[in-house]
Amino acid sequence: MIMGNKKELSPESGVELIRTLKDRFHKNMNRHAGLDWDKLQAKLEVDAEKLWSLNEMESSGGEPDVVGLDKNTGEYIFYDCSAESPKARRSFCYDREALDSRKEHKPGNTVMDMAASMGIELLTEEQYRELQKLGIFDTKTSSWVKTPDAIRKLGGAIFCDRRYGYVFVYHNGADSYYGVRGFRGSLRV
Repeated sequence: MIMGNKKELSPESGVELIRTLKDRFHKNMNRHAGLDWDKLQAKLEVDAEKLWSLNEMESSGGEPDVVGLDKNTGEYIFYDCSAESPKARRSFCYDREALDSRKEHKPGNTVMDMAASMGIELLTEEQYRELQKLGIFDTKTSSWVKTPDAIRKLGGAIFCDRRYGYVFVYHNGADSYYGVRGFRGSLRV
């Protein structure tokens, strides 16, 4: 729930989300060995906008979890850790330029617009590969990843998945969209 025009959760929703994140944190210690939940919770409780973004990740099926701590900035790094690409974030083309170029059968949104509206960043190929070291993800779906400018300028975009025990990177026209392709995001808190 948004409070007014601010990107802020109601106090009740914030408490519920923190409880969900805490449970996930403790059930998946392999993703963040050595990190202290209490320190993370203290940061979450004072950053209403980041908590709102985490709620957007959660409510769209991303199951966000901590995957690291940036020792230089002190920021905790969250990735979407759902087994498959989040269902509420599928069937979108890559970006606004791709959507505008479609003559018919336009999807309802774009990956880049939705990520921006949620206050998160699209995973890069490197981050996607890091995620796959923490578990097995996208065995039935695929996820758009941040596309290098050189590829995007030529009309393409890249996506990743896991098949046969390996992580694959593929390409498509940025204007394409599929019911099994979504996107995963990251957030620094």
